[in-house]
Amino acid sequence: MKAGFDLSNLEFAHADSIVKHLGIEFTEAGEGYLTARMPVDGRTHQPFGILHGGASVVLAESLGSTASYMLLDDPTKQLAVGLEINANHIRSVRDGWVYGRCTPIHIGRTTHVWDIRITTDEGKLVCVSRLTIAIINR
Repeated sequence: MKAGFDLSNLEFAHADSIVKHLGIEFTEAGEGYLTARMPVDGRTHQPFGILHGGASVVLAESLGSTASYMLLDDPTKQLAVGLEINANHIRSVRDGWVYGRCTPIHIGRTTHVWDIRITTDEGKLVCVSRLTIAIINR
């Protein structure tokens, strides 16, 4: 990620979106990573009271697309949009928070590929995801 990026600047981008609806909070950006957390509650449960796999995918894509946005040369002329995502759901979670950490696999001129690991409070692996982002002109 770009040095000195202020995560509070992301609030405008998610003011009325699924990120806000699910309670996702971006927590830290550092050299080569971005982290966020998401509550496991009624907003993110599936009907049997555990974390919905789709909510994990939303967290993963939100992390990767935001990380790509942070790397754009000119966000006024470029967009970072999801091209492909996959996810393997490893463990169920009933409550608390899950934490996502996004790291780059490939950063190119027109595509970015991200590895996203989602874990519990105890650091247990919940989901592994890979996301490909297309960098397009507005």
